[in-house]
Amino acid sequence: MSEIKTFPFSQPGVEQIRNYKYGTDWPVVYLIENGKELYVGETIRAYGRTRQHLDNEKRRQLNTIHVISDDEFNKSATLDTESSLIEYLVADGVYTLQNGNGGLQNHDYFDRERYQGKFELLWKKLQDLKIAKNDLLQIRNSDLFKYSPYKTLTDDQYLIATQLVEHFKENKKQTYVIHGGPGTGKTILATFLIKKLVDEGKKDIALVIAMVSLRKTLKKVFRGIPGLSPNMVIGPNEAVDQKYDILIVDETHRLHQRRNIPNYGTFDVTNKKLGLGNEGTELDWILSSANQVVLFYDQRQSVRPSDISAKKVLETNPISFELKTQMRVKGGENYLHFIDNLLENSADTKANFTDYEFKVYDDLGQMVSAIKEQEKAHTLSRMVAGYAWKWLSKKNPTVPDIVIGDTKLFWNSRIHDWVNSPNAINEVGCIHTIQGYDLNYTGVIIGPEMSYDPIKKVIVVDKSKYLDSNGHKGVTDPEELRRYVINIYKTLLTRGILGTYVYIVDENLRKYFKEVLSGESLVTQEEVSEEEVTPSPYQGEVVKVPLYDSIGCGELMLADSVSDETVDVPAWLIKPGAKYFALHTRGDSMNQLAINDGDIILCQKNLNATSGNAVVLIGDDATLKQIKVEKDGLVLIPKSTNPEHKIRKVTIDDDFKILGVFVCKIDRN
Repeated sequence: MSEIKTFPFSQPGVEQIRNYKYGTDWPVVYLIENGKELYVGETIRAYGRTRQHLDNEKRRQLNTIHVISDDEFNKSATLDTESSLIEYLVADGVYTLQNGNGGLQNHDYFDRERYQGKFELLWKKLQDLKIAKNDLLQIRNSDLFKYSPYKTLTDDQYLIATQLVEHFKENKKQTYVIHGGPGTGKTILATFLIKKLVDEGKKDIALVIAMVSLRKTLKKVFRGIPGLSPNMVIGPNEAVDQKYDILIVDETHRLHQRRNIPNYGTFDVTNKKLGLGNEGTELDWILSSANQVVLFYDQRQSVRPSDISAKKVLETNPISFELKTQMRVKGGENYLHFIDNLLENSADTKANFTDYEFKVYDDLGQMVSAIKEQEKAHTLSRMVAGYAWKWLSKKNPTVPDIVIGDTKLFWNSRIHDWVNSPNAINEVGCIHTIQGYDLNYTGVIIGPEMSYDPIKKVIVVDKSKYLDSNGHKGVTDPEELRRYVINIYKTLLTRGILGTYVYIVDENLRKYFKEVLSGESLVTQEEVSEEEVTPSPYQGEVVKVPLYDSIGCGELMLADSVSDETVDVPAWLIKPGAKYFALHTRGDSMNQLAINDGDIILCQKNLNATSGNAVVLIGDDATLKQIKVEKDGLVLIPKSTNPEHKIRKVTIDDDFKILGVFVCKIDRN
């Protein structure tokens, strides 16, 4: 059982700790505080560590130390307890923490679940001592906890953060793109980076949030973090008001281009101010205002024609990273793959996730009741829907918007921070009020704009039933519209941490979902004729490019001279008149650019590459490396987390030359 022993934080108190049974040679956690400020630490020598803290000018402002001990503590358990206390005490808001933000990391260890149970009891003791105020459940559901820069980082978050901080030190103009699907912790990493940079003395930095609702939420979060200010959270239009060293952009896929926007006049004024034509975008504004820009981006969450295009992001010539670890959904990556495959009519669709509640309801009223029960049990449970019903209650609050059978529902009565509004449990949110937020349980209403063709066995989108005018105005390609609607529901179906409940208006689509869940009748490739297959909405028009084997991303490997295969590449990636080829990659020497073993990369034939390009060099062998051009040759620079890959220099001659410049990775799915 954990115990808390309190001592004066003074020289006499140090001597008391020396004589305490856990004071000299046992792992403990400790809290030093003065009623307003607090420091959290862990050590195996409480006596010696406390003496060191007394020599710290900032720490000497504190007057009381609480030593947390346990007969069963080990180093892993105290590290885990320390990071949990930092996370929860920051979000609890009683104290201002003196701890810096080096990046908390946890690891699994023997019997960890039991120690986490001990933490629940420890927290109650801290509440009794008035060190903690709120219950753990209340804190977990707070925005300050969800978006705190003191959150424990996953391995890939920590690695990317470390690499970016090193890049920032070079202080050269550069764009970085961090790709990450729903729940991979993009916003957490963004807030961590801002706090890290502030702690290191950076001043001209800001976090850019395109969506007004999420921006207001994060302003509140920043108000509660020492060293941060709500003014550091800005909109894209505010970025042009000054010059920044670093701008970090969350939800980059929601930045606007000049298409289907409500404020063309204001948009054009900013473009004119920056000397941009009508093709200028909010991304252009940000790039013109900062030396270094970090873009958190997920193409699959683009839901309107006004959203910035993948092509525009690619044109920034970024250094790329990828977040993979699933942090939100308890069903993990298997659940995300399931939703992807379910909405893409994939032959591989299987409900093989565990520890996650996914239900399809035949009656909307029953789903509404179930969500309200989860709100009582877990809080932060909400209903959301696709934009297939008019917002009648906006003009007349007594007129319901969504009427299905005997169930009558209203759209969200407020736009900003709707998730946390008092009446949210009785309302239905849309993509624009929920994107970027986490819920415990989500009730998703899939409207009549999306149906299922049981003959062709494909999901169909009906433009006439999709009522977001800015979502379809000017869209003539049905595949483009289909992509936006599919992305909307992918986003809605991946908000819930503990579970997702679904009601589907179209009976055929509901039957398809239920068949997949039961495993009774899955779509197979053989069941759909070649003529009936719907082209991949990620591709649109494609160009066939020759595919070669192989290229080494580590040691030099033999490069084939004959292509026996082609790969489909989206036509918008191909510049008129230029020649391209594709290559398989092997090895890990370029994994910092998210180029991994087995990937397929697109390259443009080009013998005049410049410093900073990643290029294919070929002779008897071939390799992919970033280059630095020097008078007497090239410096080949691996971009890898593997220290075995070293920088080396080569001489360009007739037997060893640059064959092409890396353009991007190619997804064959």
